Amino acid sequence: MPKLTHGSWQRCEPALSSCPMEALLEVRGLTRHYGRQQALCGLDFTLSAGEVLGLLGPNGAGKSTCLRILAGLLAPSAGRVVIGGADMALAPLRAKRRLGYLPEQPPLYPEMRVEEFLRHCARLRRIPPGAISRAVARSMRLCDLTAVRQRLLGKLSKGYRQRAGIAAALIHEPELVILDEPTDGLDPVQIREMRALIAELGERCTVIVSSHALAEVQASCRRVIVLHEGRMLHDGPLDAARALRLRLARPPQPAALRRLALVAAITPATDAAEAGLYSVRLNDGAGAEQLAAAVVAAGWGLLELAPEQTDVERLFFRAIGTQAAA
Repeated sequence: MPKLTHGSWQRCEPALSSCPMEALLEVRGLTRHYGRQQALCGLDFTLSAGEVLGLLGPNGAGKSTCLRILAGLLAPSAGRVVIGGADMALAPLRAKRRLGYLPEQPPLYPEMRVEEFLRHCARLRRIPPGAISRAVARSMRLCDLTAVRQRLLGKLSKGYRQRAGIAAALIHEPELVILDEPTDGLDPVQIREMRALIAELGERCTVIVSSHALAEVQASCRRVIVLHEGRMLHDGPLDAARALRLRLARPPQPAALRRLALVAAITPATDAAEAGLYSVRLNDGAGAEQLAAAVVAAGWGLLELAPEQTDVERLFFRAIGTQAAA
């Protein structure tokens, strides 16, 4: 029942769960059925403050279903979601205050102007009237919308519409931001801008980015979860030290390659049929162009130099049965 406190009516909410203080998000046994179809099957993971998590998987893997449950828009068939100690099922208002959500199709009003729309979102988020202007200006500045503040949303490019959706999700300064396919349908310039925005968000709050594009997750995220047919296949950090695939026509002894100042580690291929193939990791500050120049100068015959597939990529393609040939 509601109770009277300090002269005003307040809604009583259940006691908070025992979610560990260091975990901003806790997901346990998350399951969702649509009739006989199982969209999610027992997902378990936690997310700490300041992490940028990529949710990766092919179309139909359950990514959007998972995010809609995390955002409190869809009830799970089983399991629980706890955000900052508040259980989404037992204390939904308290949990939702701590998150912002951008669905795959941003819910915009095309007849509204950018600033007008953000003011509307601020009121929906119950931001005090005296703080609305400041909140709107902050969101527009962060999402680079100030120059188009008086433009109709329906007249904006897709990239700007995505930015307007993110600005709406950030209007109340949430601790957790959930972005569902934020780069879908964007051109290369817009994708690059969106990556920069996600990187900036990662300095301010915890971010979950869902995508079926491995390159976008790899460029923006520090940790990745791979889903396939509603099941979690992988959960782990992305290695910041990218390996390079190097193939030489006249390979020297590995020791000669290790003596190159820019090489941190080098591993020859174990298969005799792959003679001249190496996995190379470079020292901080060194780049592939420098390695290529050193190899050419040494006369070893550069045949191939490319980023090596990550363990996540190999796992992903193996899981869906379309592992690419070497």
